[in-house]
Amino acid sequence: MFVKNLKDCPEFISADGAVLRELANPRTQNFQFNYSLAQAIVKPGAKTKLHQLKTSEVYYILEGKGRMHLNDEVAEVSQGCMINIPPLAKQYIENTGDRDLVFLCIVEPAWRADDEKILE
Repeated sequence: MFVKNLKDCPEFISADGAVLRELANPRTQNFQFNYSLAQAIVKPGAKTKLHQLKTSEVYYILEGKGRMHLNDEVAEVSQGCMINIPPLAKQYIENTGDRDLVFLCIVEPAWRADDEKILE
């Protein structure tokens, strides 16, 4: 059995500017799946950089509220929302609330820095 606590995951700033803590990635750990799982935080009034991934991605909002920009579409998001982000979609998320926007990022196949392109 494998159990990992978020507090044991080091924080880092992703290329798009979100604060990430990666919980699982088969590229760096011995897992029998091909996706990665990370928690992201965007501070109040902040937004991630316009970017795209070569891979598919899902966001699941845990706390806060924001506005998701995906290609030419914009949607209000809050706790409990799931956002499907297809490969190569131009995307960013902005925090429109007064507290941290916290969400899970599931990337399949597993996230690699080389698969992400900043467009700004």
